Amino acid sequence: MTDYTKQKVIVVGAGNWGKNLVRNFHNLGALAGVAEAHPGLRSAIATTYPDIVTYTDFEAALATDVSALVLATPAPTHYQLAMAALAAGKDVFVEKPMTLLTDEARSLAEYADKQGRILMVGHLLLYQPAIAWMRDYLASGKAGKVLHVTTQRLKLGKVRTEENVWWSFAPHDVSVVLDLLGNPQLQKVSAQGNAILQPGIADHVQVDLRFQNGQSAQINCSWYWPLTQRSTVVIAQKQMLVYDEVQQTVTIHHKYIDQDLNHHDDGSEIVEVAASEPLKIECQHFLDCLKTRQKPRSDGWNGVAVVEILEEAQKFLHG
Repeated sequence: MTDYTKQKVIVVGAGNWGKNLVRNFHNLGALAGVAEAHPGLRSAIATTYPDIVTYTDFEAALATDVSALVLATPAPTHYQLAMAALAAGKDVFVEKPMTLLTDEARSLAEYADKQGRILMVGHLLLYQPAIAWMRDYLASGKAGKVLHVTTQRLKLGKVRTEENVWWSFAPHDVSVVLDLLGNPQLQKVSAQGNAILQPGIADHVQVDLRFQNGQSAQINCSWYWPLTQRSTVVIAQKQMLVYDEVQQTVTIHHKYIDQDLNHHDDGSEIVEVAASEPLKIECQHFLDCLKTRQKPRSDGWNGVAVVEILEEAQKFLHG
């Protein structure tokens, strides 16, 4: 196992998701401290990790000589905190969504490049072994040209009052769509949503994407749904791939329709993909980038591309 004890980070924010980042970086031997403004959460961290320094706020963490900060704070704070950290010479891991505005995301990515800092966004599904396998498989060309990707993220979930289901659920799927399509240039976004529970806050959203190279995608998400359905379907020239995130299976369907519109079906097969915790892989990747100065898979520009689609779709949801 790689020794990460020389790469140290401070996690800022130890709430519902931040505590998972704290656990993983601590298990990897890379946690130098935790900054958390809420006294109860800070006390819980101090009890669970008595060997770790806790800080009362972001400014205290920023003033340390630890060279990397992990931001797991509310999304509206991401731009300000990430920019302050970069300006202080820190490398930064920021949870999704990177920012709420494309212009802010672009500013962060440009500034990180200019300063030679590592900027990584928490697009967790890119580190899911099944998605990584699909990305590599599609890149091999065995399935032919990738034409279309459809994702579903549906469940009876936690309903939020400060953001809609699109901003809550979709960043993961937008990042996956871009990754599996080979990061094409966006051409057009269209979206529709339904606000059932609260006026102005969409509970169901469907977004269609078209790219300049002719590829397309559709993203469906809902937190007001009777079944838990999380899947990614890839339509390629020679094959179709289905990732069932609930069952953790990847199925290759040897099916396609040729140029003469003839149907071909040579059956299907389930691929064995090694199971491992995506968040651990993501944290390891950030630490590897700190050590080697390599560009993260989910770097700042990946964050810009995702936020651009999130923001463009939101314009339709606002009507």
